[in-house]
Amino acid sequence: MPHIALPEGMPGIRGAMAFRPETAKPLNELVEVLLVGPNTLTPGERELIATYVSTLNDCYYCQTIHGAIAAAHLNGDEELVRRVKADFQHADVSDKLKALLVIAAKVQRGGKNVTATDVEHARTLGATDVEIHDTVLIAAAFCMYNRYVDGLATTQPRDEALYRERGKVVAREGYVAVSKTYLPAEPVAR
Repeated sequence: MPHIALPEGMPGIRGAMAFRPETAKPLNELVEVLLVGPNTLTPGERELIATYVSTLNDCYYCQTIHGAIAAAHLNGDEELVRRVKADFQHADVSDKLKALLVIAAKVQRGGKNVTATDVEHARTLGATDVEIHDTVLIAAAFCMYNRYVDGLATTQPRDEALYRERGKVVAREGYVAVSKTYLPAEPVAR
């Protein structure tokens, strides 16, 4: 049961965002830039980073929805998402993405854990400065999103089919467009 009165029927971050649309707008815009916007990392790769960090943070809602969105971007490859969550070093992803996931995991533990050696290793595998930047910001942002979802004890259904269907919609339409289905056009006066 949520710690505060969140709107019914909106699990996870959607309920928290619907409760406070003024904060939802910039949060959705940030995730849109990081996970959907133009980048040399594919949306699927960026969603895998978000999913992995959410797994490390033990946020069921975020790891499940972002895993579903990642799978939707990766031609429905749910097994790849499971492998990345369990042991990305043995998953069928590029060595560059593996190096970026190492950086993301270190950010999840604390930003100062990322070393110059980690960054240089990612660069030797082809990571650009923008990819390194965005990996750090995705990891940091998802620590915030995960704590937002879990800190309010949002509802987190266990029916993976719900996440799978929602993941397809978000992958197709993006975060800002989808947020318009549950956020009012104008901020609610409190």
